[in-house]
Amino acid sequence: MNKVRKKRRSSREKKQGMPPGSFVYIGEEKEEPVKISVIDYDKDYYEEKELAHPSEILLYKEKETVTWINVSGIHNEKLIEEIGKKFNLHSLLIEDILNSEHRPKISFYEDHILAIMKRLSFSETKHTMEDEQISFLLGKNILITFQETLEDDFDGIRKEIKQKINGIRKQRADYLMYRLMDTLVDRYLIEVEQMNDNIEILEEEMVMNPLQDDLHMIYEYKHQAIELRKLVWPVRDVINKLEKRPLSLIQKETQFFFSDVNDHIIQVNDMIETTRGVVSSLLDLHFSSVSNKMNEVMKVLTIVSTIFIPLTFIAGIYGMNFVYMPELQWKWSYPIALFVMVIITIGMLVFFRKKNWF
Repeated sequence: MNKVRKKRRSSREKKQGMPPGSFVYIGEEKEEPVKISVIDYDKDYYEEKELAHPSEILLYKEKETVTWINVSGIHNEKLIEEIGKKFNLHSLLIEDILNSEHRPKISFYEDHILAIMKRLSFSETKHTMEDEQISFLLGKNILITFQETLEDDFDGIRKEIKQKINGIRKQRADYLMYRLMDTLVDRYLIEVEQMNDNIEILEEEMVMNPLQDDLHMIYEYKHQAIELRKLVWPVRDVINKLEKRPLSLIQKETQFFFSDVNDHIIQVNDMIETTRGVVSSLLDLHFSSVSNKMNEVMKVLTIVSTIFIPLTFIAGIYGMNFVYMPELQWKWSYPIALFVMVIITIGMLVFFRKKNWF
């Protein structure tokens, strides 16, 4: 069964009635510790380490090197609040980071930018599309990413930084944010294409052998396409603002790169819209295939019934209880009657075949 996993909403009850800016985590319940990792670099320097306490982040706040701080786990409300306050984040922004069900958005402030996006992943074993929230906090020379889990798609970028590949060590923090966002959008393309491949397979199976379970799968894909649109469509506004809005924290050259990401997100949204149309057409295909299958069954039953009409007529005549029926006294009357029935059956089958009725 394919579906977008919906996060449990039990944690929303804790926030009900609380004022705006209240720090309450909304998402799946978790107990594992939050991991804070740091990659600090410039073209000649590289450092990678894990931080034991959020207060250590202050050591990197005013550095001239580029610092990427990755926070894996947003369920620790006190820790996220402490990090946010060290960077003078508005309470509403901290609240948004803690809400893993927040729609993608971007907020601009004098000395920082906060962007929220979603990471998509398709589970081959569970046949589900799952989403994870990733928040980007960009400062002058620092980028902080907040993830729900340890798993991400950024190992390739970490390798580039460590091994000085593609000149990434010569770029600033805004370029790093571009690369991370571009990776997420590329993932959208991969996952939507995977979904389309699954739909094509279902379509072929429906044409060859429509099943009742197909209807359930179609509704699952329909729901999945709707959820994908909710997750991906707002990202276009995020990337568009990063591309076109004059920003002190985003270099002109980096904004040019964001234009390429914008093209990709437009492509993803177009693919999702196409997918929604295909899924809707699958409903018509399903009902048409089921109807055709039923028509084939009815055709066979009709042909069989039609063949037995003259046979029943003959059997009915000679089954009447009359004394004077001369054919009943003939020696060869029984085999002749059977022969006539066989000839009638063959003749009708030949006629039906010439009419392409079966």
